[in-house]
Amino acid sequence: MLYKRESGWKELSPERREEIFAFCEGYKHYLDIGKTERKCVTEAIRMAEEKGFVAVESKEILEPGDKVWFNNRGKNLVLAVMGSKDIAEGVNFVVSHIDSPRLDLKQQPVYEDTELAMMKTHYYGGIKKYQWASRPLALHGLVVLKDGSKVEITIGEKDSDPVFSIPDLLPHLDHKVQRDRKAPEVLKGEEMNILVGSMPASIKDDDVKELVKYNVLQKLNEEYGIIEEDFISAELQLVPAAKAKDVGFDRGMVGAYGHDDRICAYTSVKAILDLDHTPEKTAVCFLVDKEETGSAGGTGLQSRYLEFFMDELVAKARRGDYSSRVTRQCFWNSRALSSDVNAGINPLFKSVHDEQNASRLGHGLVLTKYTGSRGKAMTNDADAEYVAELRAVFDEAGIKWQTGMLGKVDEGGGGTVAMFLAHYGIRTIDAGAALLSMHSPMEIASKFDIHEIYRAYQAFYA
Repeated sequence: MLYKRESGWKELSPERREEIFAFCEGYKHYLDIGKTERKCVTEAIRMAEEKGFVAVESKEILEPGDKVWFNNRGKNLVLAVMGSKDIAEGVNFVVSHIDSPRLDLKQQPVYEDTELAMMKTHYYGGIKKYQWASRPLALHGLVVLKDGSKVEITIGEKDSDPVFSIPDLLPHLDHKVQRDRKAPEVLKGEEMNILVGSMPASIKDDDVKELVKYNVLQKLNEEYGIIEEDFISAELQLVPAAKAKDVGFDRGMVGAYGHDDRICAYTSVKAILDLDHTPEKTAVCFLVDKEETGSAGGTGLQSRYLEFFMDELVAKARRGDYSSRVTRQCFWNSRALSSDVNAGINPLFKSVHDEQNASRLGHGLVLTKYTGSRGKAMTNDADAEYVAELRAVFDEAGIKWQTGMLGKVDEGGGGTVAMFLAHYGIRTIDAGAALLSMHSPMEIASKFDIHEIYRAYQAFYA
């Protein structure tokens, strides 16, 4: 039989459409809450505890069917359902990242210029900088005071909240300054500063020269008890101040900030929470951080946290009969889906794609054998045996799936966490959804695909 690619919406029953639309309402709610990696972790723990998952620290021994979670510094989450087989025989991992491109406040952000208070930012991840100007932005994050206490901040999400914005240059005056710049420099990194105030403080103090800045700092102190120095120990992020929305007359798509890669994070979490039996192999959902900047740091996948929590699972599952050799055996016998997104064919810019090998919205799960760029640089390349195995798994479960590549060979490319999993000998392939407008403040995904990757991850865990 010839490989045939068709839209998943074709010949879909009304009941199935209703199920898909209902599922996506939950996903939209998750996106609205989880606009930072910390909030993604907090919400996923809440969801997991509702389904009977407990902190791994509460268990000395892990039995088949036990459901536990690990939390690494508020930015990584591991959910595990223990299987009936010896854990040395391997684990089924689904690994997604929960960080998304954004703007971070610098450590000393506040200044005043022309009687306007501003804050300096540093962009995080691969963005088109001009897309972030002249749009409402919300501020999320926390400030850690010298005494160790934490102050959480969310401004811009409620209808009654103020928002922040990067002021762009009007077209009447941009001819010499901006119009001839190339796209990456239409807005430069050091120009991505946000407006945060315009009213001067009503104080009489000759030592205070910048009254608008002073007024902003005064309001932050009154509302949150923080001072200017506290920004040094803060993690504050600017994200689009908008809720996830249906797209199109037929409402068949979702437009939102953060599909990359929370579309895979939410569906992988839901899939493991909805497991209604004890799997043969232990199922692990792993939400990671720092993928958009190379997976470095203590919460990125290049850290040794994967080894840390797997050592814990192995030791507790084998009642203390533990050695590093068993963990290595477990890794070598494991399978993983690096659940990340791919670029769907954009009808306005089809030339960057090899259409025969590109993914499409509405065609289900995208299996990406390799990513990388120009000669498969910096990529995992799944072995043919593993691809064949997954074809059988998904076909048997009735999953709609397709293959995908991230553009033409010499066009560009990109990477995922797959190669860091493969480093341990884990058989790994990228598996996620196709997106339009990836890395923009409003990415677009098909509702069919959102639900289908959930079904695919369920089949894989099982």
